[in-house]
Amino acid sequence: MINVAIDGPAGAGKSTIAKAAAKALGYIYVDTGALYRTVALSASRAGALDNDKKIIELLNTIDVKLGFADDGAQCVYLNGEDVSSLIRTPEISMGASRVSAIPKVREFLLDLQRNIAKENNVIMDGRDIATVVLPNAKPKIFLFASPECRAQRRYKELIEKGEAVTFEEVLADVNQRDYQDSHRKIAPLKPSEDSIMTDTSSLNLQESIDLVIKTIKENI
Repeated sequence: MINVAIDGPAGAGKSTIAKAAAKALGYIYVDTGALYRTVALSASRAGALDNDKKIIELLNTIDVKLGFADDGAQCVYLNGEDVSSLIRTPEISMGASRVSAIPKVREFLLDLQRNIAKENNVIMDGRDIATVVLPNAKPKIFLFASPECRAQRRYKELIEKGEAVTFEEVLADVNQRDYQDSHRKIAPLKPSEDSIMTDTSSLNLQESIDLVIKTIKENI
């Protein structure tokens, strides 16, 4: 099976780019961040986002599954409920960073991710795909952009959704998320030694997608 790993910080466009590349290449797209967001949603509903012990206990009561439409689009299910649209809020985004720092949560989701990759040609994106989840993936791409660039993209997206936010607030969230992801003790955000560093700061979306597809084709 062909396994492509795409890692990088929040707001680098990993999900959108990986999804488009997977569709173009006929692979399954796996958004691992959605899995952590789903755990965070469950913890938020239980009022447990600030309590590691309660989050760990919660893992015994939740069932997280991925589903794929005919076009490869990914849906995420929490105890049978499609929560794909509910996990895309700023609160759940920060919550995902929070729960992903808990070793038991990472263990809980690891087998699910690896089993999908064993059975399908996949493009999987996240924070530690190349370093932990799929260390034998090829190619490994580390997708990044400057914090200001990522914040501007995210700000535009939130405004178009009708969210009442300022650019400064979004930039602060991006910087905080970067700090949390890169300083956690378990599987911190960092490129693997053999990752292909890919900066999209000066590229538009289509240019970024084309570059990633080109990189994959040249390295599989």
